[in-house]
Formats: sequence, structure tokens, C-alpha cells
Amino acid sequence: MNPILVEVTRGGHVESQHAGALAVVDADGAVLAQLGDIARPIFPRSAVKVLQALPLVASGAADQLGLNDAELALACASHNGEPLHVQTAAGMLAKAGLDLTALECGAHWPSYDKATRALAAAGEEPNALHNNCSGKHAGFACVACALHGGPGLRGFFCGYVQPGHAVMREVTAALQAATGMDLSIAPRGTDGCAIPTYAIPLRQLAFAFARVATGRGLSADHARAATRLRQAVAREPFMVGGSGRFDTRVMQRLGERAFVKVGAEGVYCAALPERGLGVAIKMDDGNNARAVEVVMASLIEALLPLADDDAVFMRSLSEPVLRNWTGSEVGGLRPGSALRSLRPV
Repeated sequence: MNPILVEVTRGGHVESQHAGALAVVDADGAVLAQLGDIARPIFPRSAVKVLQALPLVASGAADQLGLNDAELALACASHNGEPLHVQTAAGMLAKAGLDLTALECGAHWPSYDKATRALAAAGEEPNALHNNCSGKHAGFACVACALHGGPGLRGFFCGYVQPGHAVMREVTAALQAATGMDLSIAPRGTDGCAIPTYAIPLRQLAFAFARVATGRGLSADHARAATRLRQAVAREPFMVGGSGRFDTRVMQRLGERAFVKVGAEGVYCAALPERGLGVAIKMDDGNNARAVEVVMASLIEALLPLADDDAVFMRSLSEPVLRNWTGSEVGGLRPGSALRSLRPV
């Protein structure tokens, strides 16, 4: 049974508890810290978007199409669907010679409430560009350009979300190479944006992110791609999440010191280049909104030396205050005893 990683308090009493597991691994595969079951395969969902974006750079597509930092960051994003996110995804597709009708990720209302209200007030409906994964899928369109030169790109790209499509084979190969897993025998599901998602243990996910942090164990092309993608996200952190989002706020603050990425159902992964470490977290109850962020913030506090102002900022995320609708403080979140006592090797 996994330990309690986060407690929610109200009126000085524990109101809720969130159990989960975590792994901190170096680029040699050594486990420096762990809590709970890190061998059980879990679906990482959007937490591995940077791994899925490796072919975008490694294939030469990014250079061929002149993608900028904002576009590369959006390829790694689970964005809010704010206007700049939508415009950037559309721009990536235009560079590939395609438009939003080529996307097979589906449409949903923007994740950011203000963007949703603005869209509704204008009498408009959301389209595939508002999907939080549209940047990743626009990146897949760019990969298709590198794989299929000449006319007929739309026909070649059609069905790209299927496991056997040439684009998805490149994406899966990159994920397999980074994690060291044989994904042909891993449990496979379908992600919210329609592409395959593979169940991978936390230990292997953290290992992959240690490789992203260092380049060690990756091919030369994938190592170069990992560095470029990390740098792009650090330069354009708004693109990877958006207003108010944990990923964006942390990387605006820490820059290249921490690459952090959320995934659905309580998953978070991180690459910490200066320590050469990867981190992977899974909350048992799938709590994305609050609990898993407390765990990630607590691990960053434990693993990175922080200046005083950075430490204050991270503490506001590892022990956030809860307020009611009048603005009064009513409780908070805090690391559980197992997480508080964790001492990485």
C-alpha cells in the first residue's frame, strides 16, 4: 500500500489524505529516493510530451520549418487554450502546409476560464486548436513533413494517431529509447487526445527524465533534441501551460534548473539538469489539481539548492493555503510525514 504523500487540513484537522508513489533516479538508473510502489506500470499521459517531441527536433523538422522556441515549447505543452496558444499551434500547422482540419486530437473548451468565457461571449465554438494537446499534434504534423517530402502530405498525415502510422512509430520509438522499455509488450491504452499511451513504471519514467536532463544514454540526435526542447520551454514557459499553471510558474521562476510536466490522473515528471536527476510521481486517486503539485514542489525543495526568494516561492507551492470565497484562510495542504522525512541519497 502506497504511503500518504499529502494531507489537506481544515480548522487544524486533517480533512483528506492523498496516497501515492514517487521515484528519483539518476542517468545511470540508480534510484536515489523512492516512496511506494515504483515498479507498477502506470499511464504517464501528458507528462511524457517532451519525450514524444524528441523526433520533432531529431528528425530535422524543427530546423527545416524554422520552428522557434515558443513553437517547440508548445509541442511539449498541455496548454490552457489561451489566444497565444491557439495562434502558435495554427502557426506551426501553417509552416507544415496544413491547417486545423488535419488535427485528429478532437476539440474541447479552453482549460482557462477567462479564455472559455471570451470564446463563448464571441459566439464561437472551440476547435482542435483549443485542445490542450494541439501543440503536440501540430508538432506531429511537422514530423510528417520530415518523413514525407513533396506533395500529398495531408493524405500521408491522415490517421497519424494510430499506433502503426509512420509518425506514431517515430514517437513511440523515442519513448521506448528514453525509458529503456519494450513498449511492444507494455499495456497500451488511448490517451484523451487519441494517441496511444503506454503503461510504464515510475522508475523507468524517472530514468527517462534523468536522460532528458543529461543526454546520457540517449542517441546523439535525441540528446540534442532534449537539450533544445528544455531550453525552449525555459525561454517560453507560458507556452507549456499558461496563466496560473504550476508548470509555467515554476519554470518562469527556476528557468532551466527544472523542467516539470504534468500528466492526467495525478502524474508528474521532472528533469533536474544540474543534479542529473529525473523525477516521476503518481497519486493513487488521480489528484492533479493540488496534491501532486505539493509533492513535486516538495521534491524540488529537497533536491535543488534555492536562494531565499526562490525558497519562499516554492514553499507557497509545497504548503499552499486554502481560502474560502470570502478570502479567509480555512486550511491548507502539506506534505505527509513520509514525504517530509524523505532524504534523497
